[in-house]
Amino acid sequence: MSIINEKFTISTRGFDDIIDITPKVQGILSQSGVLNALVNVSVIGSTASIVTLEYEPGLVVDLPEVLNSIVPVNRVYEHDNTWHDGNGYAHLRASILSNGVNIPAISGKLELGTWQQIVLVDFDNKNRVREIVVSIVY
Repeated sequence: MSIINEKFTISTRGFDDIIDITPKVQGILSQSGVLNALVNVSVIGSTASIVTLEYEPGLVVDLPEVLNSIVPVNRVYEHDNTWHDGNGYAHLRASILSNGVNIPAISGKLELGTWQQIVLVDFDNKNRVREIVVSIVY
């Protein structure tokens, strides 16, 4: 078994910013020359997530609304009492969605559904530069 690790950064606005990173991940896979593999995509940090989602305007609105009903922004969390940074909700949302996904690659292509993209979701309460790690295991 071999592993190729690549990193790239994405600037975000925070506050539930959702960014399609599928083309970047596919580009890394294509550039590697690996045809059949397991591709792990993860984000460094505890206030952002990597998930698959149909990246379309309705779901880009719906996902933050649903998460706000589960983990509201305007509630005081113990994390906020400890660190006074006001982003306890961001840590909880990221914990619910996870920091990464595994996608099979077959014949050099990510095996995603027609309406399925890999997205970065940044929940933090400020602009960030996020580091994404792509690991190709073959």
